[in-house]
Amino acid sequence: MSVTPGQNESGPKRFAQYTTPQPPGQTGPTQRLRMGQAPAAPAAPAAPAAPMSDRRTRRTVDLPLATHRALDIWQREAADRMGVARVTGQEVLTALIDQLLADPKLSAQITRAIQARK
Repeated sequence: MSVTPGQNESGPKRFAQYTTPQPPGQTGPTQRLRMGQAPAAPAAPAAPAAPMSDRRTRRTVDLPLATHRALDIWQREAADRMGVARVTGQEVLTALIDQLLADPKLSAQITRAIQARK
């Protein structure tokens, strides 16, 4: 529902009315100049987009408080066993998913656990 007729636009121009246009001849951010130093070279062009197989997609999980705390404790203990400062939840979930997709026995075990919860 729009308050202003004709303002239902979406996409990159949606907020164009709230941005200030660049003055003519200005093509990027300004540079701070210091006495006796030449201006920095312009930034290199952006790298090409990563191949589809290298792109990341975020997944989130909602955990009961007790499970979240137990996972935190497990992560700290795992970090101690590994001799590292910390083990992140991202690392844990990534390793679990990799094993789930590679191990048919684990896959069947997880499928049974999901069915039992329903």
